[in-house]
Amino acid sequence: MSLSHKTKGSKRYEKARVRVAKFHVKLKDTRIDFLHKLSTKIIRENQTVVLEDLNVSGMIKNRKLSRSISDLGWRTFRIFLEGKAEKYGRDFRVISRWEPTSQTCSSCGFKGGKLDLQVREWECLNCGSKHDRDVSEAPPQEANAAINILVAGGHSETKNGRGGKCKTTAKVATACETSTHRGVTAR
Repeated sequence: MSLSHKTKGSKRYEKARVRVAKFHVKLKDTRIDFLHKLSTKIIRENQTVVLEDLNVSGMIKNRKLSRSISDLGWRTFRIFLEGKAEKYGRDFRVISRWEPTSQTCSSCGFKGGKLDLQVREWECLNCGSKHDRDVSEAPPQEANAAINILVAGGHSETKNGRGGKCKTTAKVATACETSTHRGVTAR
């Protein structure tokens, strides 16, 4: 069944080669279809999309992560998002990879410093709020880094400081709460 066990040049080798090639084409088409559907859904549901520019080529050098990162097709996904944002008239922004999004408290803006990947939860030394890298306990159910990405991208509903509710007059606060302007982050 495997191509490597066949004798090169034989009929069985050729049949196995064609079978493997068809499998790879089907896998590629499935991935592209998924990325098209996901990017279309994100662009249709949101007015602003903020992406964090990541060092993918550096991440691929990690032996344990390289295959799973390569299989995701992040660059293709970004290209699809950019094109569809332009097509549907949406705002598409990319922030620098050097923004300390996972190191900054989304409540007060305090920069806690570099964290190891093993540290999944941390507490802000300034305001005492607890943060989880993946899921926040705050009502919006957004991760700390996701809120910071929206702030760094200049998302209109997060310009009040650190992604919380508006802290100005009641008139502005009700305008911010009733706004249909939504944003999404992708890491």
